[in-house]
Amino acid sequence: MRVKSKGTVYLVGAGPGDAGLLTLRGAELLRRADVIIHDALANPELLRLARAEAEIISRGNNMAMPQPEITALLIAKAREGKTVVRLKGGDPLVFGRGGEEAEALATEKIPFEIVPGVSSITAVPNYAGIPLTHREHCSSFTVFTGHSDSADEATALRYDQIAKIPGTKVVLMGTEKLHDWTKTLMAHGMPPQTPVAIIHRGTTGQQKTVAGTMATIATLAANEKITPPALTVIGDVVKLRGKLNWFENRPLFGRRIVVTRRSEQAGSFAQRLAELGADVLEVPTIKITTPTEKDAIVDCLLELNSYDWLVFTSANGVTAFFDIFFRRFQDLRDIGGARIAAVGPTTAAKLRELHLQVDLTPEEFTGRKIAEAFKKYQDIENVKICLLRAEVANPDLPDALAKMGAIVDDIAIYKTVSATEDPTGAGERLLEIGADWVTFTSSSTVEHFHARFDLPILVKKFPKLKLASIGPETTKAITALGLKPSLEAKEHTTDGLIAVLLKAAKAQGLDLFNTS
Repeated sequence: MRVKSKGTVYLVGAGPGDAGLLTLRGAELLRRADVIIHDALANPELLRLARAEAEIISRGNNMAMPQPEITALLIAKAREGKTVVRLKGGDPLVFGRGGEEAEALATEKIPFEIVPGVSSITAVPNYAGIPLTHREHCSSFTVFTGHSDSADEATALRYDQIAKIPGTKVVLMGTEKLHDWTKTLMAHGMPPQTPVAIIHRGTTGQQKTVAGTMATIATLAANEKITPPALTVIGDVVKLRGKLNWFENRPLFGRRIVVTRRSEQAGSFAQRLAELGADVLEVPTIKITTPTEKDAIVDCLLELNSYDWLVFTSANGVTAFFDIFFRRFQDLRDIGGARIAAVGPTTAAKLRELHLQVDLTPEEFTGRKIAEAFKKYQDIENVKICLLRAEVANPDLPDALAKMGAIVDDIAIYKTVSATEDPTGAGERLLEIGADWVTFTSSSTVEHFHARFDLPILVKKFPKLKLASIGPETTKAITALGLKPSLEAKEHTTDGLIAVLLKAAKAQGLDLFNTS
């Protein structure tokens, strides 16, 4: 009789909020997990690393799933032979009950591994520009929870001793009782003028910092509506924040920006925005699938040697075409002797990855301008052009080429369909709190975003929400809905889109959050 092997449970620290602070080991385990059980404080964007078939279980907000139930679930899934990742905010063994979970696994003889995470204890002050130690201020720091009400003598906080410990003090989970414990520390001798900073949702685009003193911080935090999760730093090192506040001084900090590109393409664009300080909501509205009509593609492949030009209008088109091409042909030389045109630098770069020479890259991306670029290159009378693009696309380009005498085959190489999944909850968050900008990188992203969210109603619900378009074709789709983009990129690329967002942020000034 074969005994079924037990699975393994990995207690993985997700870090304090910034997805970039996940360890390499943590990322590796998320990519191969069968089951992921994650806390509300773990950044949901990390779930994009999971396999499509992985079972994802959310503990939810407000501790919806009791701890005994979570522990039992870990054991049950492991006994099914699954690879289980328990994704916990911060570090699993720092106020995360990871020690309790590991004890239960050990008792049940379930194999487990603990993967440390970057703790908010150090990361959040770093992102607020507050060093925990500094040669001119202190050489130690103390950490305690402001949420403890333990009656157990062994675990109860000794505020009389804490007040007298030199160095920086870091307080976790102390927001709700901020007034009580600050008052208690002062009653035990801590000077009222001691500098204090409280940091809400540190390391994320929603970070908000309020600085004051022991005597004033509770009132200031209440006035600024600081809510959990938040971390408090006490000590002279808080004075250095004015010099070292790098994170909140980035050009897009305080701007919530929606990225609507499909998830496979959104990464670099969203990352650039996040690095500039934006609170990014990735809400991909389209995904790529095979076109409805496949006979035209078959005919196109059979006639490749007859074309003078192959024209790709997007990186999606390049990927879709060569996926099909290499199913039929083994040799890239079978593409024939046609010249290649690419609309946009991203499309050209995708072709160059295949070591293909791009003969023509029009500087402007409208149908008329592309046609004019061809005319400057050569007389296209009776020139046979294969246009490889989306199933539903603007007819301006093939019409303009045909008017100049070209013989155009407009081949639908892929189809865009609506993406309605919301694995990270970004779509739900958009509907709940709105955004400053929604960025659109194609007419199809506009159309599918509107089908999902009703763009005019969303703009009406959040009057401060503005629209940013990558170029004229995308702007046409927006104006067709009776709306007008506040920005249109001069260079019709994501870099161009970022450039106009930066210019707008500089002109408007960053006034959403108090960064004192």
